[in-house]
Formats: sequence, C-alpha cells, structure tokens
Amino acid sequence: MKNILATSALSLSLGLASFASAQDYQPDPNAKPGGNIIVTYKDDVATLDPAIGYDWQNWSMIKSVFDGLMDYVPGTTELRPGLAESYEISDDGTTFTFKLRKGVKFHNGREMTAEDVKYSLDRVTTPATQSPGAGFFGSIKGYDAMADGSATSLEGVTVVDPYTVKIELSRPDATFLHVMALNFASVVPKEAVDEYGTDFGKHPVGTGAFKLSDWTIGQQLVFEKNADYWREGVPYLDSITFEVGQEPIVALLRLQQGEVDVPGDGIPPAKFNEVMDNPDEAKRVVVGGQLHTGYITLNVQMEPFDKVEVRQAMNMAINKDRIVQMINGRATPANQPLPPSMPGYTKDYEGYPFDQEKAKQMLADAGYPDGFETELYVMNTDPNPRIAQAIQQDLSQIGVKVDIKALAQANVIEAGGTPKTAPMIWSGGMAWIADFPDPSNFYGPILGCAGAVEGGWNWSWYCNEELDAMATEADSITDPAKQDERLQKWSDVYMKVMEDAPWVPVFNENRYTMKSGRMGGADALYVDPVSIPVNYDYVYVTE
Repeated sequence: MKNILATSALSLSLGLASFASAQDYQPDPNAKPGGNIIVTYKDDVATLDPAIGYDWQNWSMIKSVFDGLMDYVPGTTELRPGLAESYEISDDGTTFTFKLRKGVKFHNGREMTAEDVKYSLDRVTTPATQSPGAGFFGSIKGYDAMADGSATSLEGVTVVDPYTVKIELSRPDATFLHVMALNFASVVPKEAVDEYGTDFGKHPVGTGAFKLSDWTIGQQLVFEKNADYWREGVPYLDSITFEVGQEPIVALLRLQQGEVDVPGDGIPPAKFNEVMDNPDEAKRVVVGGQLHTGYITLNVQMEPFDKVEVRQAMNMAINKDRIVQMINGRATPANQPLPPSMPGYTKDYEGYPFDQEKAKQMLADAGYPDGFETELYVMNTDPNPRIAQAIQQDLSQIGVKVDIKALAQANVIEAGGTPKTAPMIWSGGMAWIADFPDPSNFYGPILGCAGAVEGGWNWSWYCNEELDAMATEADSITDPAKQDERLQKWSDVYMKVMEDAPWVPVFNENRYTMKSGRMGGADALYVDPVSIPVNYDYVYVTE
C-alpha cells in the first residue's frame, strides 16, 4: 500500500505519469468468451447512477457500466489510465491535463468528448445532485463556489479541445489520481441525464463493458455485453443476471445445486463452518484481505450523543471479541477508524478498554445515572441483526435501552443521510471499505464535514473544522520524501477522532467470495479491492 501511495506522489513530482506496466496488463489467455452468469442479492439495487451510488452492492455494477479518466489494474490497487489515454501534471502538482481516447462511445452510440468530462464533474459537485462523493473533488478550483451554490460550473475544469481537458486544483492533492478513478468521477452523457432526470440511476448510460438491458424492480437486473467497448478483448461474458430478493441461505443452496454462480451477499455466517469444512466447497471460496472497518455511528446532533462523555462510554461498553466470534472469527477487533493494513494506522494505540463499570460511571457523570433510551438502525441481512442484538445486550449492562430498527440496506442508508433521524447505526453490510488505499479515504466522506450533509455517508454527523484543516494540510504534501510526515499527520487526525468518539470501531473483516465450479479467472478478480465483490469485466465461464 505504501508503494502505491509513493508511486502516486512520485508521479506528481515528475510532471509526467508513466504507467507502462499497467497498460501492458494482459487478460487471461485461457479465457473463453460467451455465456451468462447469475449473481444473487437479498436486497434490490438502490441506483446505478455513479454520482449517487455508494454501497458495496452497486459499486462493482456501476464500475461495469461506466468509466472514468483513471482506472485500476484488475485485481489490484495499481492505477492505470481509463478514458484518459495519457496525462501530464504540472511541476507544482496543481494542474492535470488529460488526453482522451478517441472513438469511445456511450451506450447510446454517441462519441464521448471532453465536454462530457466537464459536465460530469460539474454534475457530481452541484448540490442539487446530492452526491455523497462530492467532497472528494474539494481540491478542484471552484469547488467551494459550487458547494455553496454561487457557481454552476467548476472554475478549474476547462475543455481545451474535444479530446483534451485541463483540471486545475486550488492546492496540491496527493490523492487526486485516485479520486479520478472513483465511480463518482465516471463520465456520463448530458442528454441521457436530461431525458431521465432523477431516474437516470434506473436508466444508466455509460461507456462501460456492460450496459443495462433489463431492470425488473424487486426481481432482477440484466447486463448485456457492450460490443463496442473500447478495451480490446473484454468483457468475456455475454450477460450477467443479478437476481434480487434472494435470502443468502437460499442463494447458497442454489449455488450448491448449480443454479447460481456468485452469491453476492457472501457465505451466510450460519453456514460458514460447514462450507469451509467441506473440501469440495472450500476450494471454491476465494479469501482476500480488505481495507475495511465495521463500526457503530453515534449521531452527535442528537441527544445524548451530543456529549462526548456519553460517546466515550459507548466505546467502553461493547464486547468486540464476542462479536468477532459471532462471525466465525472472520475479523479482528478494531480500535480506530483505519484498518491495520492502511498506511497511517497508529500501531501503538490501544483504544478504549472494554470496561462496562467505568462506562456506567461515565454516563452517571454526564447526567445519565439511569441510562437512556435510543435506537440502533441495522441492515436486515444476517449476521447484522444478531450483531445488533449483541450490541443491545452490551448496552443494557450500562442502562442503555436500545430499540433495533432492522431495515433493507437502502432504507438504512437513507436514514443515515437524513438529519437527526438515526441516533445509532451498525454499519455491517454497508461498512466502510476503502475506495483507494490512502488514509484520507476513511476521513472525508465518513468523518469529515463534507460528508455531514443530507444524502452523505457521515452518519455520525460529526464535523470538526480543525480536523478538516489538518486533513487538507496532510493531503497537500506530495513530495515522496515527506510521506512519513504526511502519514503522521493522518495518524494525528484519527487519534483526535477517537478522542471525540463519534464512532465505536468494532472489527476489521476479511473477504470470502464463493463461486460456482464453472467460473474462471484469477482469484484476485473475485476479491478485487476496487470492484467489490467481483470484477465482472474480466471473469468468464469455462462451460
């Protein structure tokens, strides 16, 4: 991870990025074109609009329908050019000039140009779009004017000619190339957005490897191969059917019977040991690490979580070891927002101790000697309701009575992004997995002020402007020789977050993807760190 970060920063200092190894990536020579696969999910998909979609269920779907200027080598976090054929960076790291590929077509048949890039960046940053990812683009010149509504177009994005776009930053940003690889930076055609308006997410038009051919709400989505896709040789699959409304336990049974290729919700916890103890089934499980943290948000705008002492007490009341046992040991207890493998993780920090007696005393000192009543929102897919019950039991020991609200994923996300609605949220099933391997990604959208907006993902509604300034200062360090200094600044930010305690970090989880015996492609594609859970553009079927 540190090498990737250093490479990005080094590119900034050189002025011209070189991605020869990334561009030379060769798809599997044994891959066979054709065929359809079936992927299942319990919940329906909320949206396929790249400016809006921000959950692990639709993330890889959106990546297969849309493209951005930058991309990643499949199965890795190594950057490579996407719709940009090449790019140059100014010596001071504040001006990026992207040369676009010629002949790239949207699914509606029109050629993609620099005007589409500018339109897409303006769209994602205008408040009317309510994009949860708008804050990622905060370093682009003119972003603040877009955010406060005083401008309708980003000052820093200029169309030089039909195949060249220049992006000027208001400050150096060590993460900017990663930002341009996010789904939020996907290029969309204005005429399609104008045609469908707020329903664009149900009628997506992109340049990606697949295009949506059918969406029967509550039943299925069907993607079909984009025969005009600009990357040669892919995708291999003719189509993908995403069946929704499938309980994970039923999806596993259907996979065992040869009716399903990938159970999108993973192996049901109740069946995990049974699957892993069966050699024939275990060999079809791909295991991979991930930059993940599962956490409980505490809404600082709602009583009593507006008091830091109460939030600190909550951190001491949760038995994290017991929760890890509930998911068959597929994780390790967390003590801070960053996962251990993320650069910037504070290794010598021990976190809050599990001490319910001290937690009770802290509540009493804060004015709640008899505890209080509150609500915990949770996704209704196992094991999340059971984890919520464990949290409920732990908090009852300090006098806190918790009413569990088990809802579909989309409803929990909506509640989290609505002011003063959800006092507590268990993030399971929606927990944070890094969009790119950099500590900044665990701050801006889920702990920074930019994410504490309606429709955002900062469900604790925590906004510390002093920390925002520290974060900006850290990301302005682009010199490779000063990366240790940058990571220390990020460590300081997260230690201050833990003092303020807007979260209860619970665990860092590994990934387990089970697939049918006919699925082909490198294992890394099934635990792709960017396309979660699967990189559909490069997998194939062997029969």
